[in-house]
Order: sequence, then C-alpha cells, then structure tokens
Amino acid sequence: MNEAHQTMVSDIQMADSIDSIYEASLNAVQQWVEDRNYKGYDPGDGLTSWFRPLTFRNKFAERVLQQVIWKAPVNLRPIAGIKPMDSTKGRGFMAWGYLLRHKSTGRPEYLQKALDCLNWLDENSVDKYPGKSWANHFDFTTRSGTMPAGEPTIVWSGLIGQAFLEAFEQTSDERFLKISEGICKWILNLPRLKTESGDCLSYVAYGGSWIHNSNMLGAAMLARTWKHAPRDEYLDVSREAMRYSCTRQLPDGAWYYGEESKYHWIDNFHTAYNLDSLKRFLDSTGEETFREHLHSGYAYFKDTFFERSGRPRYYHNRTFPVDIQCAAQAIDTFAFFSKVDPEASMHGNKVAQWVIANMQDPTGYFHYRHYPILRARIPYFHWGQGTMFKALAHLLDCTTGGKDTATVCQVEHSVS
Repeated sequence: MNEAHQTMVSDIQMADSIDSIYEASLNAVQQWVEDRNYKGYDPGDGLTSWFRPLTFRNKFAERVLQQVIWKAPVNLRPIAGIKPMDSTKGRGFMAWGYLLRHKSTGRPEYLQKALDCLNWLDENSVDKYPGKSWANHFDFTTRSGTMPAGEPTIVWSGLIGQAFLEAFEQTSDERFLKISEGICKWILNLPRLKTESGDCLSYVAYGGSWIHNSNMLGAAMLARTWKHAPRDEYLDVSREAMRYSCTRQLPDGAWYYGEESKYHWIDNFHTAYNLDSLKRFLDSTGEETFREHLHSGYAYFKDTFFERSGRPRYYHNRTFPVDIQCAAQAIDTFAFFSKVDPEASMHGNKVAQWVIANMQDPTGYFHYRHYPILRARIPYFHWGQGTMFKALAHLLDCTTGGKDTATVCQVEHSVS
C-alpha cells in the first residue's frame, strides 16, 4: 500500500462526520481507479482467458469457463491470462461521478477529469450502427448464445448517455447534447416488441431481447434528451416503453427481470434501475400517468431489499450474495429520491456506511461480494469502483452538499 493510500485509509478510520467519511472513501476509490489508468477486470471477462481455445467454441464449455472465473471467490484471472481492460461503462460512471463532484464542490479539476472520460467515450463508441452506442470489450456467452465483443447494449448506452446529458446540463456545451441525440438515434433503430399495452425496446440491436430494466433505461434516455431537444418521436417511444413495463408491474410493486418464465426473478439493483428510469421519465416530461407505479415500486424497494443494518439483499427472498452492485445502486437510488422522500437520505446513509465499513479494501477499492462464509475481494472496475464512486458522489451532493457536517450513525463492522 503506497503512502497516498495509507493516508486515505487513515482518513476513513479517523473521520467523525458523514461528509468526511464519504470524502475519504471517494478519494480512496478515485485514486485506486486513476492509478490503474481506468483499466480493470469485469465479471464477464472470462472468455478473454488463454483457456478459451480448450472450449473448442462449444457454448456450454464457454459458459462453464466464464462462470468459474466469474463466480470463484478468489481472483483466477492472473493465472488464466486475463488482463485488466478498458471499460466503457466504467468510464461512464467515473465521468458521471466527476460531474457530480464538480457540481457539489465547484472544483475545476473534477470537470476536467469528466471531460477527459467523455472525450474517451466519444472516441471509443461503436461505429457499426448509425448513432452513438457502447459495448463490452469481450465476448459474453449465455444460454441464448454469444454476445460478441463490440456489440452495443441499451443498458451501457443509456447509462453512459446520462453522463453526457449531465455534462450538457452543467456546461451548456451543445456537443454533449448532439452526442445524446446520437444515442437516441441508435435507440430508435432498435427492434421493438409491439403489444396492445406498450412497446418494449430490445436490449441489443441484432435481435429481440425483452428485459424491463433495459427497456426503461432506454426510455429514460429518450425522455431526458427530449427535455432539451423536443422531438415528438423521443417522447412517443419513451412513453410506450414505460407503458409496457408499468402495465407489467406486479401487484406488490415489484418487477420480474423479464416476462419470459426464465427471467422470473426479482433483484435489488435491476429494480433500482427501473425506479431511477421511471423517475427520470416523470421528471423530464412532467407527465403523471405512471406516478402510482413509481410510488408502489419505490415502497417495495425500500421495504424488501435491505436489512436493519443497511446491508443490501440481492433478491427479494434472500440476502446472499451481498453484491457491491446492489449496494452502489441502492445508494444512488436513495440519493436520487432524497428530494421527494424524507427517509431516503437515512436509508442511503445506512447502506453507504455499512458498505464502506464492510466492503472497502484498505487499498481503496470495493470488494465484489460477500457469501455466507467467504468473501470475494476481486477488484472489478465498473462493477464496484465506478458505480460506488458515482453513488457516493451523488449521495454527498444530495444529502450533505459536500459541506454540512452531521453526526455519524454507528455502523458495526459485521456481516449483519
């Protein structure tokens, strides 16, 4: 551990207020990412291993290799020949986090770091489709087949797009709005599942994949862009996408991951994606049609996915694995809802303090997962570092503004 990291870890341990805890944690994870030049591992990067030729391109064998490397509690990548890689989604979350730090502090270096990340993203977008979109740098095999490296998804493109819109709203630089409109162009060209109760945007461009969080993330991107560039098609497609997912919300406020039976699970961070996206649609358009869906979904989220200590649960019916993505997205969502829910800041602070106390490594990065007995301390870039940096920046901006000092809630270093 170098001297800078030792200082930041000491700052976290000695901090006696919420804002100073978050500042120290943010500084530590930011330094960890920047020291590695924004490169890192990803949960799905197993097929970049030199063991892949031994699968003979058999899909089942590829899935086994991928899952073994992904789910192992220890990091097998160094011995499997997997090297840290660039991450478009990691850069997107870092850019968004830097912009939020700039918003709350006014410090120009945060804006410059954000612009550097956004310029890199602009230069590294996918060029095989009209418009702007982003993809993974590795192949990823599922039961449905292999998603090739360089094939964009609406999830990454929609989330990265929000960072460009944040940059436009802070700087008024039309270039960022133009890039956002390019993302909308790509989204509008995606396949759509048309039904009598709304249309679903596909996860990918090369076929139909109908998933609620990806559909709603695409709709949110269209709606927020429409606020600044009011094209009727943006609003119409966004509204129909939201109608598809809202009319399929379960009676208790939950959503399945997707409507096909193989997708009938309910988890923490995808539910949070849905809520953030729906709120962005309502905030951007001023429409009230889906307001009750937001209220019931948010109430379900608060009541279902967290233990009293602040530890996040992965699924609606069980806690493990305790995943850093669930923690990061929960913090981010509670920050986003803090202006409309008086309890949101309290919930966000409980999750944030629990995860800093229990999942942040002495070197600054956040661990991947806790299992009932073991802990996976693997240092992923976007899945943990980028998402936690953005989430804590958002929480600090929304709840303390980076200035107010408050008494710290007592959070024990425990697994409950």
